[in-house]
Amino acid sequence: MKTSLLARSALCLVSFAATPAFAQTQAAAPTSTADATPPADQQSDIIVTGSARQQRRFDVSYAINSLSQADIQKLAPKSTTDLIGTLPGIHVEATGGEVQNITRVRGIPTDRGFLYYQQDGLPLFQELDGWFFNQGDGMNRLDLMTDRIEVVRGGPAPIYASTAAAIANVIEVTGTDITRGKVQATLGDTGYYRLDAYQAGPLGGDTYYAVGGFLRYHDGYRDSGFPSDKGGQIRANIKHDLANGFIKLSAQYTDDHNIFYLSIPTNDPRDPSVSLNKYIDYFNGTLNTPGLRNVDIRYRDASGTIQDQRGDLANGRHIRFGNVAIDYEGDYGPWHVSAKGGMTLGNVHFDAFYSTSNPVDATSFASGYLAAATSAFGPNVARMGYSFAGTNGLGSYDPSTDSGLVMQAQYRSIQTDFYSTQGDLSVTRKVETGIGTHDIRVGTYGSLWGQKMFTAYQNYLIQVKSQPKLLDLAAYSATGAVQGYVTDNGSLNDAVSVNAGSVDGQLIALYGTDSWEISDRLRLDAGFRHEWYSYSGYDRLTASYNLGNAATLADNSTRGFTGGIGTLRLKQQATNWTVGANYDLSHHIGMYLRASQLDVPQNTTIAFTFPTPAVVPTKAKLYEAGVKLAAGRSYLYVTGFYTKFDPLNASFAGFNPATGRADVTTTFIGTAETKGMEADGRLRLAGPLSLAGSVTVQNPRYLNFSSNTGLDGSRANGKQIIREPRLFLNVRPTVDFSFGDTNLSLYGRYDYVGRRYTDFFNSTALPAYGSFGLGGIVSKGPWQAQVVGDNITNAHGFTEGNTAGDRFGQGVPTAIFGRPLFGRNVRLIVSRSW
Repeated sequence: MKTSLLARSALCLVSFAATPAFAQTQAAAPTSTADATPPADQQSDIIVTGSARQQRRFDVSYAINSLSQADIQKLAPKSTTDLIGTLPGIHVEATGGEVQNITRVRGIPTDRGFLYYQQDGLPLFQELDGWFFNQGDGMNRLDLMTDRIEVVRGGPAPIYASTAAAIANVIEVTGTDITRGKVQATLGDTGYYRLDAYQAGPLGGDTYYAVGGFLRYHDGYRDSGFPSDKGGQIRANIKHDLANGFIKLSAQYTDDHNIFYLSIPTNDPRDPSVSLNKYIDYFNGTLNTPGLRNVDIRYRDASGTIQDQRGDLANGRHIRFGNVAIDYEGDYGPWHVSAKGGMTLGNVHFDAFYSTSNPVDATSFASGYLAAATSAFGPNVARMGYSFAGTNGLGSYDPSTDSGLVMQAQYRSIQTDFYSTQGDLSVTRKVETGIGTHDIRVGTYGSLWGQKMFTAYQNYLIQVKSQPKLLDLAAYSATGAVQGYVTDNGSLNDAVSVNAGSVDGQLIALYGTDSWEISDRLRLDAGFRHEWYSYSGYDRLTASYNLGNAATLADNSTRGFTGGIGTLRLKQQATNWTVGANYDLSHHIGMYLRASQLDVPQNTTIAFTFPTPAVVPTKAKLYEAGVKLAAGRSYLYVTGFYTKFDPLNASFAGFNPATGRADVTTTFIGTAETKGMEADGRLRLAGPLSLAGSVTVQNPRYLNFSSNTGLDGSRANGKQIIREPRLFLNVRPTVDFSFGDTNLSLYGRYDYVGRRYTDFFNSTALPAYGSFGLGGIVSKGPWQAQVVGDNITNAHGFTEGNTAGDRFGQGVPTAIFGRPLFGRNVRLIVSRSW
């Protein structure tokens, strides 16, 4: 079956890659910013993100990296987030699968927050995070149509994107006068099969095309009992050069399924020294299970009719969306005009099995329901007992023959229809003065976007095993007859949550920047952006209902729709600014300073906070100072940074095992502060050896915490921000050889992440870990073969704890519940270029 799928995929992708089609563009020719010629390697290191015009990386006054297609090929990342994790200043947790992974910028305490993705300067979706999809790795997948990715950290990011402390701009391949292309096949020992292809070239008459994409099938890094990833995407663009610029039309379609890996228990909470590895393998185990291929979540609609929301865990996160965009650049005398527009339409159907509370002793758990079962099913109840779900109590199960534990987990069925339109218009002009040259840009950005959302959650009782079976907990008489069930075919709480609503957002922004080149060594710049937001929408109100099945307790408190509607209206404004300076001591040594403000508004998921949107005006102050060293093909960029997030709203709804709902709301208001230093560089020695890498040292901490729910917020003051390390780094040595027309590159990679904590009070630690990777690339003529291996020593490491219930720790000094690193895995990549 897998071979057949791979063959069909190869045939389809090769056929469209061999045919000219629509394409996209690269930015216009670079504008020189210095009179003297820089070292050769710097001349080609051109960036377009975060500035009015293209510049060399060495010349800008902020931290930015550009990862080329060759860089991406060598790193061979599992996901876009995995790739971004090689850069300094951005801590990632890339163990959730191919999408929906975690990025945190310079200590800012959010999941995926404030790293704003663009594609050729425009987002695919306006907001950072949609309702259970995100516009980071959730919408931006790597393929051969990715020419490079430019990542700005801090600097002018708040001016060139909304709610951005960093920008990752995906630059697509664009056609040129020379026809070129590539086809690439990847095979992995985790049941990974992928085919990539692209072709770009001229159509004639100053018109060029590029088209490409991928198809992929993957069993998974963890064994769920069904495929982890299947699907693909196609991107294309067509560009026409004009006498004074160009116009470009681009399109994208993505249709992909991706399984979400959640945290697993690794040790027995009754005795944390006892490993659960023989029940749930650390590297391969998962709570995903074929037992959830046919889920039925029953809930009450507004008319009182019982509805069935069906789910299949193998569906995973199924996203389908299309995007079209147009880009125009033109010069009119001294004026440069840029106009971009894009529209995205799509939907997500997301099925996932979320870990909630930690495992518990099976006997104690069952005994805790004896009184409720006796009250509901009568005095003949003598004992509680387990059976496999759906066996009517006959398929008895004794947890003591396994781990002696049982646990709860939550199935989530989520549907979102979304749209986003966005446009940017700007004009740029250079103005000569008696004191240098001003490069002034003035622009406006607008967006209309929205989401229609439906969610249904249901809690299940399961074994503590990989691919667990669902369990029923029944009340038995003294003769062994079933008197009634606590569960309902494995469900411990039917329809524990349902929500539905829709929100539309509108944004208008005005921005301006001035880059003042006082001399060929000294440059000052400043920028300002003001945004007007407007939200409107509704939420379908819910209440608790008993669905009336006397044989089970699971339906006694289900959520259903009352028929009431809560309407929502909200207007907000945000003001961002930045000021920077750059001074070059020589063509090899430079330094810069910068201060910025990021104003953070709400997002359209506020539909479910009716009647009172959780509006907490928040500002982040971003300061940085950097030193730049470049010589030939070697460089070192070092940046000191200070981030202050004030106020920080750390409120959350924790999971309550007694009700099965996230109804324990805790509010913390305070400040998050991070002081740190980041560096990335490459040392190219004489001979075959080179060394690249990045390092971040920081002190992320909470300050001035208070709570309105009676908790002592001061206990969090000075503590390390949840899941943020003080140190993370990667080192990548390479040895290159040539044998005639054959080139061989051998390389390694070491990643290290320091100690982190699961909770506000730093009572449960996520230990530091390091992992090794190895790879090799051999190329001859148009052919290239690559072998890459990750975590080759099977290093242990947690990337998070149990996020549903860990805000106050796990009750142990070292985490026993979390999302581990993937085990050792190897991929073979073979390609041919033309």
